[in-house]
Amino acid sequence: MASAQTQIYLTAGDRTVTATLADNTATRVLTSLLDAGPVTIAMEDYGGFEKVGSLPQALPTTNRQITTVPGDIMLYQGQNIVIFYGSNSWSYTPLGKIDGATAASVRQFLSTGDVSVTLSLQPLSAIETITDDSTESIVYNLNGTPVTKRPLRPGIYIINGKKTVVGFNGR
Repeated sequence: MASAQTQIYLTAGDRTVTATLADNTATRVLTSLLDAGPVTIAMEDYGGFEKVGSLPQALPTTNRQITTVPGDIMLYQGQNIVIFYGSNSWSYTPLGKIDGATAASVRQFLSTGDVSVTLSLQPLSAIETITDDSTESIVYNLNGTPVTKRPLRPGIYIINGKKTVVGFNGR
């Protein structure tokens, strides 16, 4: 990878936050995994201070003793991603930190109980693509009645949702 990705998006429900990644082998492998598309992780509450869930594949570890703070994102045992809303001391590989995180904001983002979190390199959108299936203009008169007769007579019409003036020489 020529330049390392430094930020990812985390989406839970209709909420999205950004996280700045640590600079290590684990995050480079993670971003390569995310190059293929978003990854959704089922996460469970653990210990009253973190959410944990399994990644689809193991990442390289460089574990060290760390005391976490809210917003920290860590790798545990190579294949588990942990997002902290509290604090814990353990041996982890740092993955990153949620930008601007506070204990309250991370709790709100993760909600209570189990949650699915989607990791992505780009913001997610419910709209994947927009296509126009119509092959013909949709035309209404000013009374809202569909007009099917062609060619249109001179007048004012609503064509594809826009007011349009049709002159004497057609459209």
